[in-house]
Amino acid sequence: MEMRERLLEFALSLPEAWEDEPWEGDTVAKVAKKIFVFLGSPDGFTVKLTSEAHGHAMTVEGAEPAGYGLGKSGWVSVPYSKAPGFEVLRDWVEESYRNVAPKRLVKLLDGQA
Repeated sequence: MEMRERLLEFALSLPEAWEDEPWEGDTVAKVAKKIFVFLGSPDGFTVKLTSEAHGHAMTVEGAEPAGYGLGKSGWVSVPYSKAPGFEVLRDWVEESYRNVAPKRLVKLLDGQA
């Protein structure tokens, strides 16, 4: 299974996450109608990071703030070819989910619901 498929599978395992294709060929994972990971590119993915993970992601060769002004809010596009292992990428997808999801779902994720 390729990295993109593994990350999508993980993203969709998060509480109330679902797959959408808001633009042709651009797969995203959403929670509560909000995107938390862009997976449309075969070369990389985009997540919203607001912790030290943002700085870490920006050290990946080829990583850059997301376009359309999203980079100002912590969105980072990371190429698969230079990215750290799956576990780190999975953590970044989870952080992005936590940054976008309603608080009740974050509590559910943490086992507090």
